[in-house]
Amino acid sequence: MAKPKIRVVPLGGLGEIGKNMCIIEIGNDAIIIDTGIMFPANDMHGVDYIIPDFQYLQNRTDLKIHGIIYTHGHEDHIGAVAHVLEAFPGLPVYATPLTAGLLELKIRDAGPKISKKSEINVFTAGDVLRVGSYKIETFHMTHSIPHCVGFAINTPYGYIVHTGDYKFDNNPTDGKNPDYARLAQFSNRGVALLLGDSTNADKHGWTPSESVLDAGFDRVFGKAKGRILIATFASLISRVQQVVHAAQKHDRKIAIAGYSMSRNVDMAQELGILEIPDGMIVDLNKAGKLPPHKVVIMVTGSQGEPSAVLARMSVGRHRQLEVEPDDTFVLSSHPIPGNEEMVSRNINKLLQRGAKVIYDPLEDVHVSGHGRREEMRLMINLVKPKYVMPVHGELRHLHLHAELAVDSGIPEDNVFVTENGGVLEIDQYGARLVDRVPGGYVFVDGSGVGDVGRVVMRDREILSRDGFLMVAVTLDRKSGKVIGRPDIISRGFIYLRESDELLDQVVETIEKTLHGAGRNNNGHRRDALQENLGKMLYNETRRRPMIFAVLNEK
Repeated sequence: MAKPKIRVVPLGGLGEIGKNMCIIEIGNDAIIIDTGIMFPANDMHGVDYIIPDFQYLQNRTDLKIHGIIYTHGHEDHIGAVAHVLEAFPGLPVYATPLTAGLLELKIRDAGPKISKKSEINVFTAGDVLRVGSYKIETFHMTHSIPHCVGFAINTPYGYIVHTGDYKFDNNPTDGKNPDYARLAQFSNRGVALLLGDSTNADKHGWTPSESVLDAGFDRVFGKAKGRILIATFASLISRVQQVVHAAQKHDRKIAIAGYSMSRNVDMAQELGILEIPDGMIVDLNKAGKLPPHKVVIMVTGSQGEPSAVLARMSVGRHRQLEVEPDDTFVLSSHPIPGNEEMVSRNINKLLQRGAKVIYDPLEDVHVSGHGRREEMRLMINLVKPKYVMPVHGELRHLHLHAELAVDSGIPEDNVFVTENGGVLEIDQYGARLVDRVPGGYVFVDGSGVGDVGRVVMRDREILSRDGFLMVAVTLDRKSGKVIGRPDIISRGFIYLRESDELLDQVVETIEKTLHGAGRNNNGHRRDALQENLGKMLYNETRRRPMIFAVLNEK
């Protein structure tokens, strides 16, 4: 009997940082690895976040999807879970304890329609999962959040090893080292394909251990005269634990500002993952009554998110917190590509308000959770795959990882670089890139999912750059002539009260365009008017505002 083909279909995370999602197909059976989100870029105005385009799965009615398996609990790997479960109700979910806890919060927030049908299966690193027809061996990896795993998926052609996000941290804060032995065992049994994290492929050497931050926090706490406010990811529970240790050593209480972080801390404590001495966590209001040198506040907004605590404090708009003299702000994270401008803006605004701001490389307050080139080389040498497909990174990272794989002894023809939607197929004849499926962006804006497309984003970009001009013109129904002076409204383009000369030109253009344009064809007249106004305004201002014309007859 012929062996079924294997198809690897990345729907997110290749060619970008974020919204990681990958499909593994064996014949007509499939599993999903991760369902992440991505933060919007600066030009994606009004977008809350971006999820993978998984219409490919929705169109494959012949495909049996057996479940979703999760590598770890960061937003770029779990954030889209509710959207996927809404499209595939009742799909089983598999995750380690902390990841399962974070997933449960997201699924609960999605409402009973989704949460009542969802089943979260909890496993620990080292367990063997049976997901439908799939046999999946799990192995522990170190990252920047507890309970991270990779997967070795049994296939007719050997293992597919998916590393998840990882670094080889030999001194992790939780004492749980990477599972070197299990990785070496896979090589002895035959690895067909390695799907390897590429995020730090442009950095030489080894990523420092998370434990180096303990000394960095100790120095910051020792020097701070007033409050210490630490911004990090809401899901970075191991970082919270390190802050707890530093606060305990320096006799400070901890308050949590930010709904998502507060919920995650409560959940991690309930699971026994986060250990906080009794009485150390205090309410935010109570923290305000303590001496400043006795307080640490954990806040959200390390990526410059406008609605998060850090950004609102930087502009003086937080309901409970204001920047005070001697405040020390610590940014315990690196900006995700695309967020650098917003993060820098927040830093500068905090400095303007008199705060001290600490961030890497000023002090050891953050290290990457992703392995550098030598760790990627070690992974390849441990696993000894026949084929390599770099994942999790921008295109430049994927190409550098591919070059590293070739340099490590993998034949160049056995290394495949593709982007979202590129399909890798494996059969008895080998592996090859065969075709493409949709793998673009789906924008989430408020309660709308996918209803904001490229055209809307282009319009928002124009509005943000050049504003708009609206003209309302009343016409005589019989003659088609303009009655009275048109109403003109402008936002983000010109200040009408100081632009009399330009307004006169607008009125003149309206009258010239509509004079003799005929009657009973308002659509044609409106289009002609908008076009002529656009040309005139560009000639006069070298700007292209969005123009709306409304023609009323009476």
